[in-house]
Amino acid sequence: MKEYDAIVIGGGPAGMSAASVLGDHVKTLILDENDALGGQLVKQTHKFFGDHAHYASKRGFEIAKELTDEIYKKPVDISTASTVIGIYPQNTVAYVKDGREELVRYKKLLIATGAMERQLPFINSDLPGVYGAGAIQTLMNQYGIFPGKRFLIIGSGNIGLILAYQLAQTGAEVRMIVEALDKVGGYEVHANKVKRLGIPILLKHTIVKAMGDESVQGVVIAEVDDKFGVIPGTEKEIVVDTICVSVGLIPLTELAEQAKCKIEYIPELGGYVPVRDERMHTTNSDVFVAGDLSSIEEATTAIIEGKLAAMQIVKDLTKTDLGKEISDELKTLDIFRSGPKSFKIRKGLEKMGIKVPEIEVPKLFQTPIENAKSKLHAVIECTEEIPCNSCESSCKFDAIKVGENINTPPIFDPSKCTGCAVCVTACPGLAIFMEKLDESPNATIGIPYEFLPLPKFNEKMWGMDKEGNYVCDLTVKRVVKNPNKTNIVYVELPKEFVDDVRHVRYPKKESPFVCRCEEVTLDQIEKIIDSGITDFEEIKRMTRITMGPCGGKNCKMITLGIISRKTGIPISKLSHGTSRPPVKPTEFSAFLRGDEK
Repeated sequence: MKEYDAIVIGGGPAGMSAASVLGDHVKTLILDENDALGGQLVKQTHKFFGDHAHYASKRGFEIAKELTDEIYKKPVDISTASTVIGIYPQNTVAYVKDGREELVRYKKLLIATGAMERQLPFINSDLPGVYGAGAIQTLMNQYGIFPGKRFLIIGSGNIGLILAYQLAQTGAEVRMIVEALDKVGGYEVHANKVKRLGIPILLKHTIVKAMGDESVQGVVIAEVDDKFGVIPGTEKEIVVDTICVSVGLIPLTELAEQAKCKIEYIPELGGYVPVRDERMHTTNSDVFVAGDLSSIEEATTAIIEGKLAAMQIVKDLTKTDLGKEISDELKTLDIFRSGPKSFKIRKGLEKMGIKVPEIEVPKLFQTPIENAKSKLHAVIECTEEIPCNSCESSCKFDAIKVGENINTPPIFDPSKCTGCAVCVTACPGLAIFMEKLDESPNATIGIPYEFLPLPKFNEKMWGMDKEGNYVCDLTVKRVVKNPNKTNIVYVELPKEFVDDVRHVRYPKKESPFVCRCEEVTLDQIEKIIDSGITDFEEIKRMTRITMGPCGGKNCKMITLGIISRKTGIPISKLSHGTSRPPVKPTEFSAFLRGDEK
């Protein structure tokens, strides 16, 4: 039986980063059940947050390749297609490879088996067409197989939001994202990417049942109360052929239990997790854990935890002084976990006896942008405290400041911006745009674009707002291709809409709604204008545009823009109609007096 100084179970981000460190110091074996190392990274096509020391702005499959290439340069024994089936006495690991059981012994063991997708019970959840998010990503991003055409996603965490965006990139229709909580669970920038594609996020709703005989043909959703109970009478039917469940992950603790590690239920960390110290040491002196097995977090923290565990193993086995390196990794973890989004993680770690120190996220002040509007400059729409400094790292002109705590929202100095737009292509959240306003009636904006086909010079496209609604027609003036596939499409559009347009799309054959309240389409308005009627009030009377519950807050400027485009008259010269009370929807009962009925 072979014996190793260190055995790593799991070839995901935690296991790979650990094996890379261990290989430089001790005899190491890494085991993984897949045909290649990489874990979940190999099917992640989005760019990662974090700092550049931990692969920020790189896509998951690129990170997997870099880590794999690094390991293969080290004296590490690598056994893929190897399924670990048990941990036995005398520090023995049993695994199956090529149909045969193999046994190996270790001095130190790192378990980095990750997690599995949490299930959600609902009627007919066993119908073909019900998938977990990871399954769809595997089919789509690894094997090019598309399980459906019309999708409903349950859960608005980062995984659900990212999957919705990736599905839209393939041309699939994502009908909506349903979330039982009263707020989006994932990063705001991920939610914004999805919403400007026209994918609605329905809060305080859940799935009731899947419909269909032999496969999914539709779904029933309903509103939920504060205790997540279905509110009778709120059910809605939606036509879909694929349901994606993305409601969290559960750590895979079986091997840790077999290794005699103490397991506790800590919901903030994902459920049952091995008890461990800040250096990833479990209650078994020979066993360490890292990654999603220890707490459900981002891949970046998994990478850091893997390094941390490996350094402690090396220190234990060789007595090498790695105190400074370990201290640096611990400090990095503390910074990553200091933001508001990591509150639950900090609370869970405290239950385990690990105190994450409070690190202040400074409040910086934005430099006024008015004096830079005449030149091409960046517009940063990232206000959430998330661990990322890609924009700061990419800017060579010191125009963007994040600071030591990477949870600090970026601060932009327009006077230092050269208009190079490198920050646009680096931002994992696609939250940076380019803008230029001068004396002409039109403006220029640069929009990050990750779809095919790429627009071409002088093509006419639709400008869409932050909620995916049509705003105005625009003209493509330049397309800048980037090796990381975040291209920039520069478009010309009426100046009035420069702060509204955040996405471009090719015109659809069906006409988009300009007024959603009254369901008035662009085609209807254009036909009325073509007939010779160009007065806003007259168009309003003919179509009921602006007469819905929003009172024209969403559609008035869009309608004026259409009139301006069709007639050539600047919006400033058009009459914008009369504002009448009530300015917000009001029940008739509010106007009753005394005993009136």
